[in-house]
Amino acid sequence: MSEESSPPDEKKISLRTRRTLLVMFGAILLVAWLINTPPGLLGKSDAVAYAVCHRISSHSFSFGGRPYSLCARCSGQYLGFIWGFGLQAVTGKKKSGFPARWLAVLLGGFVLFYLVDGLNSLVQAYSGLERWSLYEPSNLLRLFSGLGMGLAVSGFYYPLMGQTIWKDYSLEKPLDGLWSWALFLGGGVLIGLLVIWENPLTSYYLILMSTGGVLVLLSLLYTVIWVLLARRENSFRGLDDLGWWILAGFGTALFQIALIDILRYLLTGTWSGFLDY
Repeated sequence: MSEESSPPDEKKISLRTRRTLLVMFGAILLVAWLINTPPGLLGKSDAVAYAVCHRISSHSFSFGGRPYSLCARCSGQYLGFIWGFGLQAVTGKKKSGFPARWLAVLLGGFVLFYLVDGLNSLVQAYSGLERWSLYEPSNLLRLFSGLGMGLAVSGFYYPLMGQTIWKDYSLEKPLDGLWSWALFLGGGVLIGLLVIWENPLTSYYLILMSTGGVLVLLSLLYTVIWVLLARRENSFRGLDDLGWWILAGFGTALFQIALIDILRYLLTGTWSGFLDY
């Protein structure tokens, strides 16, 4: 083997080693997490939600006599995100332009509604602070404030991620035109109505979609973080190039969830929500 060929070969071996270690770490972490979390698919869903949500049953919708894995607000938030991001991924591809100004203001209004309703609900939870409440909280308001927030996050994060990772991104808007925005917003409303319906045929899948949204959002956030740390911005042409980075993002997301699960369980000794034990 010539000296000229050694550095590329060594670099190739090093890359293969890093990828092998990444797969091994992810597999070990996943198996350990699956073994030590509550049984059943809904039990695993609860364990994902346990890392990001208070899981107070009175603030949650129910399915078959059990609360959703996520509270009403968090359910809406992650369902809204996964709908909004997924729609843009299907229809927008590498279009990475930010929403028009008036639509950005609308999404900003959703964020403001989320903050106001969350703060209003928070002061109601503490004795002596009720006088600062603007109105009576409800799970309906929590749900739709969460849906608005999820849609807003997806509306801004999809183009931001595209402008960060793709080499050949376009500044065309992934959601452009009245019909695409009607589908974007109308889909969020429809999801909210399905949650309120509390039909077992849909609730089961909505629970799994909501906690799936947690994994998707965290994985995408960490994917971008790893790309930035490696200084690989705007160097990817497609999902084939990005696959290992997404896997690294998923592994980091799972590590965060597992770590918070451990700490919270050590503090509370239960998988139930706060105030429920």
